[in-house]
Amino acid sequence: MKRFVRNCLGFVLLIPGALLPEFQARAQNFTNLHAFTGGSDGANPWGALVLSHNALYGTAYTGGSYQGGLLYAVNTDGSGFTNVHDFTTGDDGANPHDGVIVSGNTLYGTATAGGTLGNGNIYSVNSDGSNFKTIYSFSGATDGATPWGGLVLSGSTLYGTAKTGGGSGLGTVFRINIDGSGFTNLHTFTGGDGANPVARLLLSGSTLYGTTQQGGATGNGTLFSLNTNGTGFTNFHHFSTTTGPALVNTDGASPQGPLFLAGNTLYGTASSGGMFGFGTVFSLNTDGSGFNTIHSFSPTSGANQANQDGGFPIGGVILSDDTLYATAQVGGSGGAGTVFSVKTNGNSFFPLYNFSPIPAFNTPNSDGAYPLASLVLFGSTLYGTANSGGPSGYGSVFGVTVPAGPPELTITTAGRNVILTWSTNITGFTLQSTTNLDSASFWSPVSPAPAAVNGLYTVTNPISGTQQFYRLSQ
Repeated sequence: MKRFVRNCLGFVLLIPGALLPEFQARAQNFTNLHAFTGGSDGANPWGALVLSHNALYGTAYTGGSYQGGLLYAVNTDGSGFTNVHDFTTGDDGANPHDGVIVSGNTLYGTATAGGTLGNGNIYSVNSDGSNFKTIYSFSGATDGATPWGGLVLSGSTLYGTAKTGGGSGLGTVFRINIDGSGFTNLHTFTGGDGANPVARLLLSGSTLYGTTQQGGATGNGTLFSLNTNGTGFTNFHHFSTTTGPALVNTDGASPQGPLFLAGNTLYGTASSGGMFGFGTVFSLNTDGSGFNTIHSFSPTSGANQANQDGGFPIGGVILSDDTLYATAQVGGSGGAGTVFSVKTNGNSFFPLYNFSPIPAFNTPNSDGAYPLASLVLFGSTLYGTANSGGPSGYGSVFGVTVPAGPPELTITTAGRNVILTWSTNITGFTLQSTTNLDSASFWSPVSPAPAAVNGLYTVTNPISGTQQFYRLSQ
């Protein structure tokens, strides 16, 4: 990132700039941990990973020995890929869409199809693949059907959503004990309050927060909350009407990813809508106030449908300090999706990785294509899945290293001087200045050399009659 300061007769202005090409190249530290072959190891991973010790657990939507998908484990260094459970498309379920959760040595998850009645199920299995149990099979009636999202666990109670079924056929919110007893339909969607919940719920205290892909006041989806006992259902945001051929609006449409809570602020993604119709990253308070569109994804163009940032984000966001991390399903320089970061205030959007293009779905490339799920951050590495592409064409498990920096340049004034500071924790950057920002501008190092004061590099320059623009360059 570049940050510029205009210095002219005491007037100081901070202007966000473009990405530093050198930093962008350094940031793309990509590791392919596993390439799915479409055979016994599965194909087309869709759901989010979960980390337990040094093992990542996830699901493949199809493939496996019975072509019903599978549950797998792989170490964070890419070794030890293990098929934990092969779904048979029978009583044990089929086509797991979201990932699993871990409690001790037990994994809990959902399958969108199969089960005793063919409408999907809830299951548990030990992390070594033993003791698989179908906890509950959906009937497709009042309890729901097609559980698309994963589960959350509190004590001995699991909470989740069914995409369809229920009294109106538009999905439900449910709870069930881990032993399969006590199934309760907490809420049945009717359309006006939302329809087709496809994301994992968020649990905070005794309140569940979630998203619906459709329904609501405009049909473009909702954000909702309710108590764990089923009372207090509230739609705290209805996504606005989309207009024009590009289906644009201000806030987004069709949220499909889970929400992330920090304090009283919720963060999420909408898979479409926004300023250009390619989706948004948003935030709002838990009471529905203060909605803010953090980022609207730009249009794609060309044969590869490429752009600078990505588009149609399906997964949710995760937060570390003041930075959000997520994936975009398409777009980026290769048109096959991105891993990105953006500050919670909307500044400093950065494509951490651009997936390479593929000519068609399930065709090979070097890294993967079309990431659909939320990420997991462990240390300085983001772990995720790509739904297609990879050396065999059937998707991949990957890691992307989060780069340190870039440092943020801070500017203050003291009398007739401008004081520029940045952190000493990140090295290798030089303070430069220029008198104009046209394409032929010449950037020169700023003197005097910076002094390290209280953990900050500090440079003090007099304010003169000639305007100056400053940047940190690597």
